[in-house]
Amino acid sequence: MGVALGEYVLQLIAADKTERTTLITDDVNRPQITPQQYEVLHGGGAEAAEIAKERLSRRRFLRRSMLAVWGLSTTAAVAGSLYMLYPNLAGQFGSALNVGKKADFTAAKPSDFKIGQAGVFYRQEAKTYVMHLAKDTQFLLNGSNLSDQLDAESVVKDSDGSYWIALYQRCVHLGCTVPFRDNCVSFKCPCHGSHYNVTGEWLDGPAPKSLDRFAISFNGTDVVVDTATVNTKVPHPDQTTRLIAPPSVECSV
Repeated sequence: MGVALGEYVLQLIAADKTERTTLITDDVNRPQITPQQYEVLHGGGAEAAEIAKERLSRRRFLRRSMLAVWGLSTTAAVAGSLYMLYPNLAGQFGSALNVGKKADFTAAKPSDFKIGQAGVFYRQEAKTYVMHLAKDTQFLLNGSNLSDQLDAESVVKDSDGSYWIALYQRCVHLGCTVPFRDNCVSFKCPCHGSHYNVTGEWLDGPAPKSLDRFAISFNGTDVVVDTATVNTKVPHPDQTTRLIAPPSVECSV
Protein backbone atom coordinates (compact mmCIF):
# COMPACT_ATOMS: atom_id res chain seq x y z
CA MET A 1 0.00 0.00 0.00
CA GLY A 2 2.76 2.43 1.00
CA VAL A 3 4.81 1.58 -2.10
CA ALA A 4 1.86 2.17 -4.39
CA LEU A 5 1.14 5.54 -2.79
CA GLY A 6 4.77 6.61 -3.23
CA GLU A 7 4.74 5.61 -6.87
CA TYR A 8 1.53 7.60 -7.36
CA VAL A 9 3.09 10.74 -5.85
CA LEU A 10 6.16 10.41 -8.08
CA GLN A 11 3.89 10.12 -11.12
CA LEU A 12 2.07 13.33 -10.13
CA ILE A 13 5.39 15.22 -9.74
CA ALA A 14 6.62 14.00 -13.12
CA ALA A 15 3.35 15.01 -14.77
CA ASP A 16 3.56 18.49 -13.24
CA LYS A 17 7.12 18.95 -14.53
CA THR A 18 6.08 17.82 -17.99
CA GLU A 19 3.16 20.26 -18.01
CA ARG A 20 5.34 23.21 -16.94
CA THR A 21 7.97 22.35 -19.55
CA THR A 22 5.30 22.20 -22.19
CA LEU A 23 3.94 25.61 -21.14
CA ILE A 24 7.38 27.21 -21.32
CA THR A 25 8.12 25.63 -24.69
CA ASP A 26 4.76 26.64 -26.04
CA ASP A 27 5.26 30.21 -24.85
CA VAL A 28 8.69 30.42 -26.51
CA ASN A 29 7.55 28.80 -29.73
CA ARG A 30 4.18 30.52 -29.93
CA PRO A 31 4.04 32.42 -33.27
CA GLN A 32 3.71 36.19 -33.25
CA ILE A 33 0.13 37.37 -33.09
CA THR A 34 -1.12 39.72 -35.75
CA PRO A 35 -2.27 43.27 -35.00
CA GLN A 36 -5.85 42.14 -35.68
CA GLN A 37 -5.55 39.32 -33.15
CA TYR A 38 -4.09 41.70 -30.60
CA GLU A 39 -7.02 44.09 -31.07
CA VAL A 40 -9.48 41.30 -30.48
CA LEU A 41 -7.64 40.17 -27.34
CA HIS A 42 -6.96 43.62 -25.86
CA GLY A 43 -9.88 45.74 -26.84
CA GLY A 44 -8.78 47.09 -30.23
CA GLY A 45 -7.59 50.55 -31.16
CA ALA A 46 -4.68 51.96 -33.15
CA GLU A 47 -2.42 52.10 -30.11
CA ALA A 48 -2.98 48.44 -29.36
CA ALA A 49 -2.24 47.54 -32.96
CA GLU A 50 1.01 49.51 -32.87
CA ILE A 51 2.04 47.81 -29.63
CA ALA A 52 1.28 44.41 -31.11
CA LYS A 53 3.28 45.23 -34.22
CA GLU A 54 6.34 46.04 -32.11
CA ARG A 55 5.65 42.93 -29.96
CA LEU A 56 5.65 44.96 -26.73
CA SER A 57 3.74 44.16 -23.59
CA ARG A 58 1.95 46.97 -21.78
CA ARG A 59 4.47 46.73 -18.98
CA ARG A 60 7.42 47.22 -21.34
CA PHE A 61 5.63 50.09 -23.04
CA LEU A 62 5.07 51.85 -19.71
CA ARG A 63 8.66 51.18 -18.63
CA ARG A 64 10.05 52.71 -21.83
CA SER A 65 7.73 55.69 -21.44
CA MET A 66 8.94 56.25 -17.90
CA LEU A 67 12.58 55.99 -19.01
CA ALA A 68 11.95 58.53 -21.77
CA VAL A 69 10.39 60.99 -19.28
CA TRP A 70 13.28 60.41 -16.88
CA GLY A 71 15.78 61.01 -19.67
CA LEU A 72 14.15 64.28 -20.69
CA SER A 73 14.04 65.45 -17.07
CA THR A 74 17.70 64.57 -16.54
CA THR A 75 18.72 66.36 -19.74
CA ALA A 76 16.82 69.48 -18.68
CA ALA A 77 18.43 69.39 -15.21
CA VAL A 78 21.94 68.97 -16.62
CA ALA A 79 21.38 71.76 -19.16
CA GLY A 80 20.21 74.06 -16.38
CA SER A 81 23.24 73.23 -14.25
CA LEU A 82 25.62 73.87 -17.12
CA TYR A 83 23.95 77.21 -17.79
CA MET A 84 24.45 78.13 -14.14
CA LEU A 85 28.11 77.08 -14.24
CA TYR A 86 28.91 78.51 -17.68
CA PRO A 87 26.60 81.47 -18.33
CA ASN A 88 26.84 83.86 -21.26
CA LEU A 89 30.24 85.47 -20.65
CA ALA A 90 29.75 88.52 -22.87
CA GLY A 91 31.41 91.44 -21.13
CA GLN A 92 33.11 89.21 -18.55
CA PHE A 93 36.46 87.47 -18.20
CA GLY A 94 36.42 84.62 -20.68
CA SER A 95 35.18 86.79 -23.54
CA ALA A 96 36.47 89.63 -25.72
CA LEU A 97 36.79 92.78 -23.59
CA ASN A 98 37.27 96.42 -24.54
CA VAL A 99 40.02 97.53 -22.14
CA GLY A 100 40.33 101.15 -23.24
CA LYS A 101 41.44 103.51 -25.98
CA LYS A 102 44.83 103.36 -27.66
CA ALA A 103 45.60 106.76 -26.18
CA ASP A 104 45.27 105.23 -22.68
CA PHE A 105 48.37 103.09 -23.27
CA THR A 106 51.49 105.20 -23.77
CA ALA A 107 54.19 103.33 -25.71
CA ALA A 108 57.75 103.15 -24.34
CA LYS A 109 61.04 101.38 -24.80
CA PRO A 110 61.40 98.36 -22.50
CA SER A 111 63.99 100.10 -20.31
CA ASP A 112 61.52 102.96 -19.67
CA PHE A 113 58.50 100.88 -18.64
CA LYS A 114 56.63 102.03 -15.51
CA ILE A 115 53.44 100.33 -14.38
CA GLY A 116 50.38 102.43 -15.21
CA GLN A 117 52.46 105.22 -16.79
CA ALA A 118 54.49 103.96 -19.73
CA GLY A 119 54.68 100.69 -21.60
CA VAL A 120 52.87 98.45 -19.09
CA PHE A 121 49.25 98.81 -17.91
CA TYR A 122 47.17 96.47 -15.76
CA ARG A 123 43.50 95.77 -16.49
CA GLN A 124 41.76 93.90 -13.67
CA GLU A 125 38.62 93.04 -15.67
CA ALA A 126 40.75 91.16 -18.20
CA LYS A 127 43.36 89.93 -15.66
CA THR A 128 45.83 91.24 -18.18
CA TYR A 129 48.95 93.36 -18.49
CA VAL A 130 48.69 95.38 -21.69
CA MET A 131 52.22 95.94 -22.97
CA HIS A 132 52.87 98.69 -25.54
CA LEU A 133 56.39 98.73 -26.95
CA ALA A 134 57.60 101.78 -28.86
CA LYS A 135 58.24 101.43 -32.59
CA ASP A 136 61.97 101.99 -32.06
CA THR A 137 62.27 99.04 -29.63
CA GLN A 138 65.52 97.18 -30.26
CA PHE A 139 64.85 93.53 -30.99
CA LEU A 140 67.49 90.80 -31.00
CA LEU A 141 66.02 89.29 -34.17
CA ASN A 142 65.33 90.76 -37.59
CA GLY A 143 63.71 90.01 -40.90
CA SER A 144 61.52 86.91 -41.22
CA ASN A 145 62.97 85.50 -37.99
CA LEU A 146 61.57 88.51 -36.12
CA SER A 147 58.16 88.46 -37.80
CA ASP A 148 57.81 84.72 -37.25
CA GLN A 149 58.72 85.05 -33.58
CA LEU A 150 56.32 87.97 -33.08
CA ASP A 151 53.52 85.80 -34.47
CA ALA A 152 54.53 82.85 -32.27
CA GLU A 153 54.44 85.05 -29.16
CA SER A 154 51.14 86.79 -30.03
CA VAL A 155 52.80 90.20 -30.46
CA VAL A 156 50.75 92.53 -32.67
CA LYS A 157 52.40 95.27 -34.72
CA ASP A 158 50.22 98.37 -35.03
CA SER A 159 49.92 100.62 -38.07
CA ASP A 160 52.12 103.24 -36.35
CA GLY A 161 54.95 100.70 -35.98
CA SER A 162 54.51 100.07 -32.23
CA TYR A 163 53.93 96.62 -30.71
CA TRP A 164 51.22 95.32 -28.41
CA ILE A 165 51.06 92.25 -26.13
CA ALA A 166 48.34 91.14 -23.69
CA LEU A 167 49.98 89.07 -20.93
CA TYR A 168 47.88 86.93 -18.60
CA GLN A 169 48.59 87.88 -14.97
CA ARG A 170 49.01 84.25 -13.85
CA CYS A 171 52.49 82.86 -13.24
CA VAL A 172 52.81 79.66 -15.26
CA HIS A 173 54.65 77.92 -12.43
CA LEU A 174 51.88 77.51 -9.83
CA GLY A 175 49.37 80.19 -10.77
CA CYS A 176 50.26 83.10 -8.48
CA THR A 177 49.50 86.62 -9.70
CA VAL A 178 52.83 87.95 -10.92
CA PRO A 179 53.47 91.70 -10.46
CA PHE A 180 55.48 94.03 -12.65
CA ARG A 181 58.49 95.47 -10.83
CA ASP A 182 59.49 98.99 -11.85
CA ASN A 183 62.80 98.67 -9.97
CA CYS A 184 64.00 95.87 -12.22
CA VAL A 185 61.77 96.52 -15.26
CA SER A 186 60.40 92.96 -15.40
CA PHE A 187 57.86 90.58 -13.86
CA LYS A 188 58.93 88.77 -10.70
CA CYS A 189 56.67 86.20 -9.04
CA PRO A 190 56.59 86.65 -5.23
CA CYS A 191 55.70 83.00 -4.62
CA HIS A 192 58.66 81.08 -6.03
CA GLY A 193 60.76 83.65 -7.88
CA SER A 194 59.88 82.96 -11.54
CA HIS A 195 61.16 85.90 -13.57
CA TYR A 196 59.86 87.22 -16.92
CA ASN A 197 60.91 89.98 -19.31
CA VAL A 198 58.56 92.83 -20.35
CA THR A 199 57.53 90.73 -23.35
CA GLY A 200 56.53 87.89 -21.02
CA GLU A 201 59.52 85.78 -22.03
CA TRP A 202 61.02 83.60 -19.31
CA LEU A 203 64.26 84.86 -17.75
CA ASP A 204 64.91 82.51 -14.83
CA GLY A 205 63.21 80.62 -12.01
CA PRO A 206 61.11 77.43 -11.85
CA ALA A 207 58.47 78.42 -14.46
CA PRO A 208 58.38 75.80 -17.25
CA LYS A 209 57.76 78.32 -20.03
CA SER A 210 57.06 81.98 -20.78
CA LEU A 211 53.90 83.79 -19.67
CA ASP A 212 50.62 83.00 -21.38
CA ARG A 213 49.18 85.74 -23.54
CA PHE A 214 45.73 86.64 -24.87
CA ALA A 215 44.80 87.68 -28.38
CA ILE A 216 44.82 91.47 -28.71
CA SER A 217 43.24 93.51 -31.52
CA PHE A 218 41.77 96.91 -32.29
CA ASN A 219 38.29 98.15 -33.10
CA GLY A 220 38.99 101.60 -34.41
CA THR A 221 40.76 103.31 -31.51
CA ASP A 222 39.53 100.73 -28.98
CA VAL A 223 41.90 98.08 -27.62
CA VAL A 224 40.24 94.64 -27.39
CA VAL A 225 41.66 91.74 -25.36
CA ASP A 226 40.07 88.38 -26.13
CA THR A 227 40.37 86.47 -22.85
CA ALA A 228 38.77 83.42 -24.50
CA THR A 229 41.75 83.04 -26.84
CA VAL A 230 44.98 82.30 -25.00
CA ASN A 231 48.42 81.31 -26.28
CA THR A 232 49.90 78.88 -23.74
CA LYS A 233 52.71 77.54 -25.91
CA VAL A 234 55.53 80.08 -25.70
CA PRO A 235 58.55 78.06 -24.49
CA HIS A 236 61.72 79.17 -22.74
CA PRO A 237 63.55 81.39 -25.24
CA ASP A 238 67.04 80.68 -26.55
CA GLN A 239 69.46 82.77 -28.60
CA THR A 240 67.45 82.07 -31.76
CA THR A 241 64.05 83.03 -30.34
CA ARG A 242 64.57 85.70 -27.62
CA LEU A 243 62.94 88.96 -28.68
CA ILE A 244 64.66 91.51 -26.42
CA ALA A 245 67.67 91.51 -24.12
CA PRO A 246 67.16 90.83 -20.39
CA PRO A 247 67.08 93.94 -18.18
CA SER A 248 70.42 95.13 -16.91
CA VAL A 249 69.14 95.66 -13.37
CA GLU A 250 69.14 92.66 -11.02
CA CYS A 251 65.71 91.72 -9.68
CA SER A 252 65.90 90.52 -6.08
CA VAL A 253 63.06 88.63 -4.44
